[in-house]
Amino acid sequence: MKIQKVAVLGCGLMGSGIAQVAAMAGFETTVLEVEQKFLDKGFAGIEKSLGKFAERPVEKGGITAAQKDSIRARLKGTTSKADLADCDIILEAIIENVEEKKKMYALIDGIVKKKAIFATNTSSISVTELLTAVKRPERFIGMHFFNPVPLMKLVEVVRTIATAPDVYDAAYEFGKKLGKVPVRTSDKTGFIVNRLLVPYLLDAIRAYEEGVGSIEDIDNAMKLGCGYPMGPFTLLDFVGLETTYYITQVMYDEFKERRFASPPLLKRLVMAGWYGRKTGKGFYDYANPEKPVAGKF
Repeated sequence: MKIQKVAVLGCGLMGSGIAQVAAMAGFETTVLEVEQKFLDKGFAGIEKSLGKFAERPVEKGGITAAQKDSIRARLKGTTSKADLADCDIILEAIIENVEEKKKMYALIDGIVKKKAIFATNTSSISVTELLTAVKRPERFIGMHFFNPVPLMKLVEVVRTIATAPDVYDAAYEFGKKLGKVPVRTSDKTGFIVNRLLVPYLLDAIRAYEEGVGSIEDIDNAMKLGCGYPMGPFTLLDFVGLETTYYITQVMYDEFKERRFASPPLLKRLVMAGWYGRKTGKGFYDYANPEKPVAGKF
């Protein structure tokens, strides 16, 4: 099937990023939110991001003023589900909550055309569980993007046991048209990236708890010793500690293995509301964002 019109559910950090890359790739894109104020905030973020692309030379991935205007013209925000009726793919990026996602799918299922594909951006929830909310399970798939979406090249394309082969292929090709590098994976908790990344991050916390090294020393060791762009604690603060904590709960519930269980320190930071960069405190204190100070716990 040919994908021409795109719908994005949610205009938060991930939803707005997905909408931006879809519009930049030439797709007419409609973004659905529950209130206009959320659309305004998301579109302001898109405008800021496009401004950064416009500052770059075209030969280095930048865009011209005319291209920027065209991209914005392809983007539409709405609070009416009826505006999604003729979209070919529905990319969901709302709150990471099973019941809220299923509720949204059930409402949209009877509105969009029969051949439309449902794609969830979930990072940890079972795609198979989510597809039970619709009457077209064979047209349901996972497309897990990474933050920040306009810059990160990867998208995990997740197939369930019910996904039709042509839908899987269409989603994979769509990922390439968005300028991403799609990888094929199956509906196993954590998919590829989080299945391998989360135990590494949790082991870093345990190493700190056990006195192996300071937060700064562990970060520097992994950056300079392994060539990683950022250390595990810097990455945890960037992703959001509450997000990681939620993923650990889902993964531990699935596998019942210690490597997926949340260390006590992570749980306590989340309980305190210290989520990382977004709240100003996590494993680092971001009172001065240019010079974060590592915590001592």
